[in-house]
Amino acid sequence: MARGWSQPSEHSPAGAAALPPRPIPFKSGVVRGWRLAWPRHLEGPDMTSADGSRQSVKSLFKMLEVLEAFSSTDPELSVVEIARRTSLPRTTVHRIVDSLRSVGFLEQDASRDRYRLGLKLFELGGSALMNLPLYREAPPFVDTLAKLSGEDVHLCIFDGAQMVFVSRRNQIARPHNTVITMENSPCHSTGVGKAALAFQSEAAIDRVIRGGLAHFTPKTITDPKRLKAELAAIRARGYSIDDCEHEPELRCVGAPIRNSAGHVFAAISASGPSRRVTPERVPELARIVMTHAEMLSIRLGYEPTPQSRAAGPAPEPKRRSASPTSRVKKARASLRASG
Repeated sequence: MARGWSQPSEHSPAGAAALPPRPIPFKSGVVRGWRLAWPRHLEGPDMTSADGSRQSVKSLFKMLEVLEAFSSTDPELSVVEIARRTSLPRTTVHRIVDSLRSVGFLEQDASRDRYRLGLKLFELGGSALMNLPLYREAPPFVDTLAKLSGEDVHLCIFDGAQMVFVSRRNQIARPHNTVITMENSPCHSTGVGKAALAFQSEAAIDRVIRGGLAHFTPKTITDPKRLKAELAAIRARGYSIDDCEHEPELRCVGAPIRNSAGHVFAAISASGPSRRVTPERVPELARIVMTHAEMLSIRLGYEPTPQSRAAGPAPEPKRRSASPTSRVKKARASLRASG
């Protein structure tokens, strides 16, 4: 029997059985006891199922918050560190961590007090990537752009905060090029990042800025006003330039990729040593990159109008669907507000 419930016994006075049990104040984790003790006929089937679904969704969001606490800079965290980052109670974090570990989403180190993301997530992420239409349709365009430009080509998706690599073609291996081995890259300092970010909503741009504009080279744009001015220039000309902003002596030209609704969700770029990709060569390279970005967009269902083709890059649709990240955050806020 759940602790704290006053339930009628066989010696209870008449009519006592008709009274609902009186719950005591509880915290997260005692909800299950309430469910077992509270008579279902008092709630009704609709209320019970709705409340159960709501609790399940809140639990999923908490699990997501725990997973998002990990990053490439902090690959291992303790329960105390996770609780501090998520603002969740330590007991809740311990329970969630134990559940995630049991299904392979988290792994525990030998000392048993620190955790890291599990290989199961990598497996699921790989499956999600291979099932993307962009992943299936992009190879011919990536290969052709690499051959025509003679430079390295990167294809990335905007995830709401940074760029995630989908495909890349390298002319030669360059050990100093850290982008080659990264699974994601920042938006404010790379060609693909700025090409995608320029066509997002103001809210999305502000969210990226709040996340921090890290300094990589002397040319990295770290001032929010300068970045917004740069993004406006990108929208006007239709392509981005990474002028040695992410890596020294590496210049990059990027262009946005649109889905069938016309929304920019990815970008493609060509990059090479600044001695070869000179400022004088940028306009020529930009035309090639923009052409392949538009052809890939059309392959994905985008239909540019004659006006948009004559004027250059298509304008961002007035009605934009919210990104998965923004939808998740709105849902979290709604659930927390409702208690």
